[in-house]
Amino acid sequence: MKKFNFLFILVLSLSLSCSSDNDPQTEDPQNEREADTFITAVIDIMEANSINRGTIDWEDFRDQVQARVLLVSRDNALQLALRLLGDNHSFISKEDGTYILGNLLNCPSSNIAEVMVPDNIGYVKVGAFSGPDIPTTIAFAENIQEEIRTQDSQEIKGWIVDLRNNTGGNMWPMLSGLGPILGEGTAGFFVEPDDSRTGWSYAQGSAIIGESPLVTVAEPYELINPNPKVAVLLNTAVASSGEAIAISFIGRSNTKSFGSATCGLSTANSGFNLSDGSTLFLTTASMADRNENIYGVSIEPDMPSADEDIIQNAVTYINE
Repeated sequence: MKKFNFLFILVLSLSLSCSSDNDPQTEDPQNEREADTFITAVIDIMEANSINRGTIDWEDFRDQVQARVLLVSRDNALQLALRLLGDNHSFISKEDGTYILGNLLNCPSSNIAEVMVPDNIGYVKVGAFSGPDIPTTIAFAENIQEEIRTQDSQEIKGWIVDLRNNTGGNMWPMLSGLGPILGEGTAGFFVEPDDSRTGWSYAQGSAIIGESPLVTVAEPYELINPNPKVAVLLNTAVASSGEAIAISFIGRSNTKSFGSATCGLSTANSGFNLSDGSTLFLTTASMADRNENIYGVSIEPDMPSADEDIIQNAVTYINE
């Protein structure tokens, strides 16, 4: 039997920079004009690009947000704007490293016990990742492929891909790293409100959007037994890019998912630089699987499984 221990569970905590209703009002007319101009520019970006742009009353939206600037503060108005977008995923990253957030989904993580699997089954745990630079990003993908390479043998009947507690970040090194198990070809799509679609895929060590490789492993590995059975493990804390990887396995042959429904942030954010040095990460598209079934909501597992049963259920499936 093989043992896999988890000594650390990654928890992503965002330092909220959100004003309260008791924040002081802006008194300097010049500051008021600057705040109004800045808020107008942010709302213009939202109206042009938000995934919900076709369902929002933008005149009322602007009135509410502009009023909040005058009554409270600019940051509080931005928080209100993010809430009014209704996508539960957009946020603003400030220059000082803090965040302005709208509505938050409660997606608690689980304590993952020691994992033991039979010698004829491979096991790969993929957690959240937000690397600061390209070398770190590539190294993350290469480490996943090296873990696969190390375990692979003629006796391996299938693989367990454990996404539990993967709260997201950068999906591309995750996709590149898992490519040998996932297999080559289109694995999913980003779908915009006008129904335009951009595919994501894996080929020859590269995670690709459209036709553009984003993360490439220098010496990609190929499984000894191609197209193996795969069990994907999910829980409530699988979110955003973690859900993109879960979706990548939907529609793949010889694949079944286990666990509980994911967080429900299976949407894509695009970054927009703002004049004050902050960045608006705005939800602009939904995710769809390789068969073009659109999500944007929680992903339900094929076989709901309690924490204490999930590994055994996955092993049973692979050995059937």
